[in-house]
Amino acid sequence: MPLDAICTAALAMELEQEITGGRIDKVQQPERDMLLLSLRANGKNRRLLIAAGTGNARVHLTEESFENPAEPPMFCMLLRKHLTGAHIVSVFQPEHERMLILLLDTHDEMGVDSRKQLVVEMIGRSANVILVGEDGRIIDCMRRVDFAGDAMRRLLPGMIYRMPPKQNKLSFFDSSPEERRALVAGADLSEPVEKWLLDKLSGLSPLICRELSYRCGGDYGLLPEQLDALKETVENGEYSPCLIMRDGKPVDFSFLQISQYGETARAERCTSFSALLDAFYSRRDRQEQQRRRSHELQRSIKNARDRLARKLAGQREDFKRTESREEVRRQAELVTANLYRIRRGDRSLVCENYYEPDSPEITILLDPLKSPQQNATAMFKEYNKLKGARQHLSILIEENERQLDYLNSVMDELARAESEKDLADIRRELIDTGYLRRQKGAKPEKRKEQSPLRFVTDTGLEVLVGRNNVQNDELTSRLARRTDYWLHTQHVHGSHVILRCGGLEPDETSLAQAASLAVYFSQGREAGKVPVDYTMVRFVRKPSGALPGKVIYTDYHTMLAEADEKLAERLRKQ
Repeated sequence: MPLDAICTAALAMELEQEITGGRIDKVQQPERDMLLLSLRANGKNRRLLIAAGTGNARVHLTEESFENPAEPPMFCMLLRKHLTGAHIVSVFQPEHERMLILLLDTHDEMGVDSRKQLVVEMIGRSANVILVGEDGRIIDCMRRVDFAGDAMRRLLPGMIYRMPPKQNKLSFFDSSPEERRALVAGADLSEPVEKWLLDKLSGLSPLICRELSYRCGGDYGLLPEQLDALKETVENGEYSPCLIMRDGKPVDFSFLQISQYGETARAERCTSFSALLDAFYSRRDRQEQQRRRSHELQRSIKNARDRLARKLAGQREDFKRTESREEVRRQAELVTANLYRIRRGDRSLVCENYYEPDSPEITILLDPLKSPQQNATAMFKEYNKLKGARQHLSILIEENERQLDYLNSVMDELARAESEKDLADIRRELIDTGYLRRQKGAKPEKRKEQSPLRFVTDTGLEVLVGRNNVQNDELTSRLARRTDYWLHTQHVHGSHVILRCGGLEPDETSLAQAASLAVYFSQGREAGKVPVDYTMVRFVRKPSGALPGKVIYTDYHTMLAEADEKLAERLRKQ
């Protein structure tokens, strides 16, 4: 859900305490609609994330790390010029809008002290970040709004900054109990309470409207009491940041306990609104960013996989037809044994089938345009053709099955890619294996060594996880010691996992946690308990000519394990 006005008020109160007086040391723009300000405030290094995308606009402190583009965007360079070294005077919410303004003490182009504003508008599709000078004029903004189209207002450098137009509704923040009761008294009782609240009062989100309706049982007579209680909560600043979880995934958030979902969802209390927004958006944004980045690559792999699957289906159908080859050979031998019975022009031969017990009669169809000898020769030729096709098709099918399995493994590693570097490694791997063409005139990229993912178990043993098929090979064949333990999900695509144990037998805790990581970094992540094979690295080898990531192993044991995201994050931080 987008931030509503009440959540924004709570967030402004929290940030005012956390970052007021802080100094901006660095400005970054990891995404087109995202800024990251590195601060030094209250003796701590903090990072303030400002997002202005549709559906994810927000401002909060974050613990997440982001990958920056090679070249900073123009807006980022402009902000670095104006904001680096600036001090945050205050953070406030203007006029109970879904906006936050950072008031900044900085310097102008001549080095003279000046006060600027960084305005963050979090209003649906109009979300924006605007830098306003001391004279109230726009210096620049993340999204310029010109005179084209039907925009409500223009946002261009040099123009006077004006607040967004107000909604034609009664403000929940500014309303008195009498005004709210008079408004409820004139309500259309046939209209659902939540819809009426959303239409008549500004500052309330759809979630809060539904919650008020749930608490009053859909009764307009009880609604004023619920509105009064909510207003008292807001005025007293009694906020309770809650993350609403369903099936282990965050689906919504609020500033108060939500009860409308009953047993279908649970509320998880967060320590702060920054922690709440970080938990809710970080995973969703990371997945969405990777989806956008990997869309073209995923489409290329999917097309290659679908094309190969169609070819494999046709080959299997042809292979099935070769099963009749022995019957063709028998008929050819029966025709040869009964040539004296056949006359030119005959369309069939009726003879004893001495290949069956009691030699029952069999009817063999003939080509009337061929002589008896030519019919027999054609049948033997058809038999040899089917025999050769079966041998050839069996090789093709085996090879194409390996290729299809490899493409499925690439699709899996693409789904788990965490950064642009991971995508670049996958793209390079597909070029090396011939599934993608190198762009015309492009020089071969120098491969940058990327370390495998590193984890530390609760007992102090190191666990390494491959990011892609090429790295899986390097991890197992080069980096791992022969006495380390190798883990992989059984019959499921996933990363190679190495448990480093220094030549000793690993303890049960470390082995179980490494197996959980093997499931987490595989296609079986959502499948519950998955069998995981484990053995010493010396029993794992790569066959000659095998595709990236393919190995064979012996002397292994199997255990059941389940993916655990929280465990993975904890072991990674250790």
